[in-house]
Formats: sequence, C-alpha cells, structure tokens
Amino acid sequence: MPTSHPSGWAHADGALNQLRPGGPSWLSEPTDPNELVPLLWSDTARKVDGVLSVGGVRLLDVVAQEGSPAYVLDEVDFRGRARAFKEAFAAYDVFYAGKAFLSTTTVRWLAEEGLNLDVCSGGELTVAERAGFPMERVGFHGNNKTEGELARALELGVGRIIVDSFHEIDRLERLTSELDRTTRVMVRVTAGVEAHTHEYIATAHEDQKFGFSITSGDALDAVRRVHDAPGLDLLGLHSHIGSQIFDSSGFEVAARRVLALHARVSEEIGVAMPEMDLGGGFGIAYTTQDDPAEPSDLAAQMSEIVAHECRALGIDEPRLSIEPGRAIVGPAMCTVYTVGTVKDVALDGGARRTYVSVDGGMSDNIRTALYDADYSATLANRASAAAPRLARVVGKHCEAGDILVKDEFLPADVAPGDLVAVPGTGAYCRSMASNYNHALRPPVIAVRDGKISVVLRRETVDDLLATDVGA
Repeated sequence: MPTSHPSGWAHADGALNQLRPGGPSWLSEPTDPNELVPLLWSDTARKVDGVLSVGGVRLLDVVAQEGSPAYVLDEVDFRGRARAFKEAFAAYDVFYAGKAFLSTTTVRWLAEEGLNLDVCSGGELTVAERAGFPMERVGFHGNNKTEGELARALELGVGRIIVDSFHEIDRLERLTSELDRTTRVMVRVTAGVEAHTHEYIATAHEDQKFGFSITSGDALDAVRRVHDAPGLDLLGLHSHIGSQIFDSSGFEVAARRVLALHARVSEEIGVAMPEMDLGGGFGIAYTTQDDPAEPSDLAAQMSEIVAHECRALGIDEPRLSIEPGRAIVGPAMCTVYTVGTVKDVALDGGARRTYVSVDGGMSDNIRTALYDADYSATLANRASAAAPRLARVVGKHCEAGDILVKDEFLPADVAPGDLVAVPGTGAYCRSMASNYNHALRPPVIAVRDGKISVVLRRETVDDLLATDVGA
C-alpha cells in the first residue's frame, strides 16, 4: 500500500484503486449478511430479528438514549478476558495496557479482577490515581518521561519504572536523591526481533526509539548504571517485540536473547535480577483472516520457552510479567454509527463500489488510515432480505483516506438512517480519537445485564471551545 504522500497513503497516486474493487481474497461473500461472525464480537453480542444487542441492550436503544456514533463497551466480556489472562498466566504478573483504552471505570474493573496496570504518561498515571488503583501494581513506561512525571511517579510509589535511556537513569538517580525515595526499575532492552506486524507497531528491532540495544552493549551498560545508583532498585529486564501478535514464535528468539543478557548480568555484575517482563501485544480478530490464540495456549507456550532457555543457561527462572495489550479491551467494544448517505461509484472495467457514509470516521477510529488496518461491520438495526453487496464504510471527514472499513459485505438495501456497527474497536480508537474537523469525540457506554452506564460522556461544543480563548 502506498505510504509516501505527506497527507497519508490514500492520497498517493492510485492508492484507492488498489483497494481491490472485488474485495480481498480472504473476504467471502456471506450466505446471509445479517449473521454475526462470533469470533469478531464480544461475548454477549447477539442479533434478534436482525437487531444487534450487546450486554442485553439493543444498540437501537443505546443510540436513542446517547446518540451516535458511540463506543459500546461489554463489561462482561472485558472482565472475562481480564480474568482469562489472569488465570492462564497465574505464575506471571499481567499488566493491562492503559494506552489501549483507559478510564476510571475500567481501571476499577482491573483492580477488582486482580490485574496490574501499565501507563506511559502522566495523564494515564493520573487516571489510575483518581480511580484509586493500587500504585504498587502500576508500571510506568515511556521513552521520554518528563522530570515532573517521574517525580509524581516517585511520590505516588509506583511499583516499577521502566527506564528507556541513559538520560532517564540520570534523572531518576537525581530525583530519588532529592525526594529521598527509592524506586524499583526495569531496563527496557531491544532484542533485535521484529514481530510479524505493521512496521509502525513492531517495536523490538534495532532502528527505533525504544529501549537499549543488547547487541551494541548499551543494555548491559544501562543495567550496570541502574545497579550502581543508590536510589534505584534493579528489578529486571523488559522486552517488547511488537503488537497484534498471534503466536509465540517471536517470543522464543527474544526470550533467548534477553535471558542470555539476564545470565550475563549475574556473571559480570554479580546481581541476580528477580524479574523479567516479556511484553506481549497479543492479537485479536478484526476480520475473518485473523486467528488469535487462547490465553491458556499462549501461557503454556511462553512458559515452556522460558523454562527451556533457563535450563540451557543453567539459571533460575525469574518471575515473569506479560502485557496482553489490546487483547483484553479490543474485542470488548464495538462502535455504532448512523448511515448518512449511500452512493454507488463506477470503477474501471465496469465494476462498481458502494460507499456507505456514517456520522463518525477517522476522528473516532484513525487505525485504518494510520495503519492500513482492516475492520468488519454489520447492519445493526434491522434484518434485511436483500442480497449482500460489497461496500466500503467511510466517515464524514474531508479526507480521501477517511475510511473505517475498507471491504465488507452489507445488505444491498442499506440506506440513510440505518445503524452500522463495527466490532473490535476497544483498543486505540477512543484513546487515539481527535477533534479533527472539530468533531466531537463520542461517548463510551458500558452495557451489562440490560443496563446502560456512561463511562465517558459525549463531548459538547463547550468542551470543544473550552481552550479557545477568543470564543
């Protein structure tokens, strides 16, 4: 897919034409376009007479009460996935990725389910604080934490700070001395492993901004610096190979290299680090081409990898941490939109494409435009007897690349006023949402047992203009 145009891939010559008028090879025409594919939806999603409900609440009723677009969060599904990782990785510490989606409500759910929380900014840390989350279960990531953020983390007593540069080690050493505090520290390392994922979300290869290189020797130097600093308690090494990962193969190489460094630290520096974080970034099903692994399978595979490598090195196994990433909240949320216009466009060779325009777009889900991500969709407000037609769901923004779902079969009679729902929008959609074109960010509505509760309210025009000093 072209990526060279400064305004995004969709502006490059021929980009839109390369989005396959006949649809991608993995997308099969359904016998009944009204049916849900269970793999793509949260556990409580159902259709009755064509009307989609989640958590026992019809999306028709969500829109009637809260408007559209709206993110709909399945509390039972969210808690169930959190619990599944907690139980499968019982010998590990499981850290939820705050950057995927964060609110005080979901933070409290995580606390109740016994998970830890990973944050990567002062703002995310503040949400955890406001929610009353146990600070000893917080890990603080980030490649450029400010002095203010580090000082606040020290004052709150976060459980671990993952250092990412020599400058950060210097700052922490000085701040712990000034504040008379100590803090537990993990050293983020790059293992030279690139997961099979999009270039922008593969984070363990050498040429990127995160971590200390193992191969260059920087990682060992960083560990030595942390060990020698009086206010820093060296906890272990941290590795993260990417995101949207479907199997454990990449972890095998990364674990071998990180554990080799772990053993080397013991031999050369004389310290046995008690813990290690293998990251995660496990994948979810956005479309039928995705095949995510079960937490129990991932746990068994990763545990065997670590046990094998530790036996080969003749070392004790450190206590392990993982970070499931989007795998908890991603499938637990869908987004519901109202259709505004439908148009058929003639293409070269006599083909036609149906554009279904909805009342949201790249301001509430930037991932298609940013990562060339694939999504699915379904008609949510009624049953249709019409034949399936290949459609593209697009937003209302003034951008050619404002595409939400590149290819999906919807009933041929989809029309203005219909509701269209997109699954798998829990991760990196609301958290990356913007006010582009001065759009108002949608609410997050939790549903459970037939009841609706507002997690994040819809923005208002007053919110939009609150920082405009001339308004």
